[in-house]
Amino acid sequence: MKTWKKCIAAALIMMNLVNGMNISAESKIETGQKVTIGFDDTFAPFGFKNEQGEIVGFDVDLAEVVFSRMGVSYEFQPIDWSTKEAELATGNIDMIWNGYTITEEREKVLQFSDSYVDNRQIIIVKKESEIQTKADLAGKIVATQAESSSLEGILKDSAFVESIDGQAPITYATFVEVFADLDNGRADAIVVDETLATYFLSKNKQGDAYRILKENFGEEKYAVGFRKSDAAFVEQFNQALAAVKQDGTFAEISKKWFEDLE
Repeated sequence: MKTWKKCIAAALIMMNLVNGMNISAESKIETGQKVTIGFDDTFAPFGFKNEQGEIVGFDVDLAEVVFSRMGVSYEFQPIDWSTKEAELATGNIDMIWNGYTITEEREKVLQFSDSYVDNRQIIIVKKESEIQTKADLAGKIVATQAESSSLEGILKDSAFVESIDGQAPITYATFVEVFADLDNGRADAIVVDETLATYFLSKNKQGDAYRILKENFGEEKYAVGFRKSDAAFVEQFNQALAAVKQDGTFAEISKKWFEDLE
């Protein structure tokens, strides 16, 4: 019964995303309202809370310059990443912007902006682990974030899933919890975004405690996800994003967040 109800709920969410529910970012702007950006506030360095509790990150800085050029007021709203599409469909947020990967399944129900960051889904183990390849993970425990492209990458590799006895990976709400799972020995390996892992390991001076396998779950691109009903707004957004890339502002933001990573 619970599975049936979940399927119905998911179908309704997808219908709302495709049909738009008469919700649009443009209508909010026309009435003087702010557009709302949904994000995972633990996904450093793209969007997270610093020690002072301030929302900072690469995507935060990028949003500031893009929307400044568009003349659009906005706000960031932390969300449960596993319900991001539902938040968008119901109008609680107007876009998903926080290391959001373009996938075929997502493109069926929402519209993506132009991409702006390349990423890979990598496999991390403890440095002392004997695991060297995907094949070595046969029968082992793998952890990742729920409803993430990391999880999707794993599940698409049917041979790999079968090798871990057909057992679905352990999932957590945030990648912070995923790393903790590896540290505590509850998982033998974790699958995470390379962009996040590079920042996390560098800033926490923990690079020597882990090892990244040569094999991975594929390359991907980040973009901003919108409702299909916001096609005109997305076109304006892409124009502003392109301008930020062309005039060097994008490179400056990238340098701020990624240049000093070891």
